[in-house]
Amino acid sequence: MTTIVLVPGAWLRAGAWDAVAEQLGSAGHDVHALTLPGLGERATGSAAEVRLADHVADILDYLSARELRDVALVGHSYAGLVTGQVASCAEERVAHAVFVDSNLPRPGLSMVDGWSAQGMRLVSELIAENGGLWPVLEAADFEGQDLTEGQIRLLLAQSSDHPGRTIFDPAVLPRPLAEVRATYINCLKPDPVQHRDAAAYASSPSWSFAELDTGHWPMYSQPAELATLLDELVRKG
Repeated sequence: MTTIVLVPGAWLRAGAWDAVAEQLGSAGHDVHALTLPGLGERATGSAAEVRLADHVADILDYLSARELRDVALVGHSYAGLVTGQVASCAEERVAHAVFVDSNLPRPGLSMVDGWSAQGMRLVSELIAENGGLWPVLEAADFEGQDLTEGQIRLLLAQSSDHPGRTIFDPAVLPRPLAEVRATYINCLKPDPVQHRDAAAYASSPSWSFAELDTGHWPMYSQPAELATLLDELVRKG
């Protein structure tokens, strides 16, 4: 049995992992799916004040409070920033970081560093107009992501606006990410090109790579396949 902690990406809460968590639990693993501060049931009037460091601290506190060790910490999309930082500073608790089609933390840089100037300006304006929260995507934004209409409806029903400051905060890595035992899962649709941040670790002996032939939200489009892959990865030890 492996302890697996699942962290959802931007806008999503723990329920995004329901189908994956059920299959992993049936396979004998101890599964924890989390909602980050400022989202879903953990959103408050101060959600717009939540920072990236608060998300990192929340996962660290969760692991510590439950005395969890040898954890496989799984982060999707935005949550790769959180997962990478937690793994970097909690080697005694996180044995394996798994990044599901995710962003990766870069020391001193934020998620949006590297975006075009226009892209950064547009998202900044969007967040400012929405009270400091990054608004949930619209159904049309999921075109080409291998999702049925029903899956899109479920995804949106389980989404809430995301604390905007988190995507502008710089990452802090006490230990180089190249030293972390990690696996990057690349989702091949609509574009099979691997995320530029992941490609930087291709030569790292502690990193491995896997693929899923689906879109950016595999916990909805291919939950069984994602769960099977996660089970295989953690059983490799």
